[in-house]
Amino acid sequence: MAGEQDVRRIALGLDGAAENPSDGFDFRVRGRGFVWSWPERVPGRRRVIRTDVAVLYVGDEAEKQALLLGEPELFFTDPGHAPWPLVLVRLERVGVDRLAELVGDAWRMRVDEGGQG
Repeated sequence: MAGEQDVRRIALGLDGAAENPSDGFDFRVRGRGFVWSWPERVPGRRRVIRTDVAVLYVGDEAEKQALLLGEPELFFTDPGHAPWPLVLVRLERVGVDRLAELVGDAWRMRVDEGGQG
């Protein structure tokens, strides 16, 4: 199964990807985030950066819902991310090949957005 170092290796292998300094991992392309570690917020406590969970950009609500409903053991959301086209993925439950596909898709969508306008 995958981990933080797999995220880092996959993301840095993508053209134009850069790691933003953080307590976990935070990758951007053309100034847009495509995968980063989950800043878990628990009421009454400081947020905790979780490197065992990745936040992934998925582009739109339809894709988000397809992932959340299709594989609830792997993908979830939280109140802070619910309004956005993002899913949270449990790294210990995803294989490295699938992670590479997900991160690559997130990167590609952000690159494509950068070419618009």
